[in-house]
Amino acid sequence: MSGGRQQRVAIARALVKRPKVLLADEPTGNLDEGMRDEIMDVLERLWKEHGLTFIMVTHDSSIAKKAPRLAIIRKGKITVKENAGA
Repeated sequence: MSGGRQQRVAIARALVKRPKVLLADEPTGNLDEGMRDEIMDVLERLWKEHGLTFIMVTHDSSIAKKAPRLAIIRKGKITVKENAGA
């Protein structure tokens, strides 16, 4: 099974019981842009429609731009800001 397929299965397994909080470390890291966007659309819909709290670590700036709140860690310091782009 490809890394991308394994990642999609892991996301589906995490969502099957409709958790209130989802912690994700690079959930779309092994996916192509199209699949990344589809997965993020599903997660965004769950957040808006069902109140899912979604905490994600990512290096993908296109995903980070969609987040309503960002916590950025640089040189051991955490800065939290509201994201005007979301």
